[in-house]
Amino acid sequence: MNFLKSAYRFLGRLEGFAIATVLLVLYLVLIVAAPAVFTRPMIYFSFLETVPPTLIAALGLTLVITAGEIDLSFPAVVSLSGFALAWGWKTFDPAYCAVIGIILALAAGALVGYINGLMVARIGVPSIMATLAANFFWYGISILLAGGLQQTLRGSEENFVHELLVGRPFGGIPLQALWSLVLAVFLWFILNRHKFGESVMFIGDNANVARVMGVNVEATRIRLFTLHGMIAAFSGIVLTLNIGVFYPNQGNYLLPAMASVFVGGTSIDGGAGSIFGTFFGSYVIGSLEAGVVATTISGYWVQVVEGGVMAAVVVLNAATGKGDFASLFSRFRQVGRGSRET
Repeated sequence: MNFLKSAYRFLGRLEGFAIATVLLVLYLVLIVAAPAVFTRPMIYFSFLETVPPTLIAALGLTLVITAGEIDLSFPAVVSLSGFALAWGWKTFDPAYCAVIGIILALAAGALVGYINGLMVARIGVPSIMATLAANFFWYGISILLAGGLQQTLRGSEENFVHELLVGRPFGGIPLQALWSLVLAVFLWFILNRHKFGESVMFIGDNANVARVMGVNVEATRIRLFTLHGMIAAFSGIVLTLNIGVFYPNQGNYLLPAMASVFVGGTSIDGGAGSIFGTFFGSYVIGSLEAGVVATTISGYWVQVVEGGVMAAVVVLNAATGKGDFASLFSRFRQVGRGSRET
């Protein structure tokens, strides 16, 4: 009994455990509601292929929101980086065009992020306005450079970079799912075990106090937006390589990415972020539409169900405070004792 209590407390304190449990319950419900679809592995392989681009962008956004800021420009970065990859692909020798394209794409994302950081940290423009303007501007640049046309990555499936980033060498598991997991682990260590992550949380909690404690707030914000620009560019690389085509309007997953962050338990006020909450939250958001459609419910109900599930999970995170079940049940017990006393 004591072992079970200890295990319960341990699991309750794990970051993202609440939303991971929600994801498990969601899949169990979908298995009962649509057994013809959700008892087969192909649907889960599909999620592992389609969710990672949104997930990758959401992981970077988690850091930005933890710092008390917002970045609305990453969809444009996904598009711009996709164009940079496609341009490098068709311009340079096939032996190294993929590598050059990836370097150009990451550089484009870093440039956009750096400019965003300068506007926010040095000029003092609110991040919501600076990045909203950047989203329109860089989307426009991407469309202008591409002439409004899609571009195909010819021979991409035979290229080693395609196999490295979005191939399926391990029993059909898409590698982009593994890369997104690696990125999540890396960013978790950055946020929770590195000085930079500590500075990000200090700034999100109170920028003035962080400055008094010796944190270079302006430089940290610039590095943060630059990092998110590169992460969004990586999302664009994965997306473009996976479909083998660049579309000027690709990357239009601002709301799903933001929903993944907040469903995962990251505080909208800053100062606290959950990397693994975002990780599992992305799969919750990414699985809902396909799950609702698979149950043969009318398509008119899709957004209603999605909104209801999102609201329920956000309420769960708000009730737990830290996003774990242990504190939630503790609050329920306190409420129960209070009602008995009255």
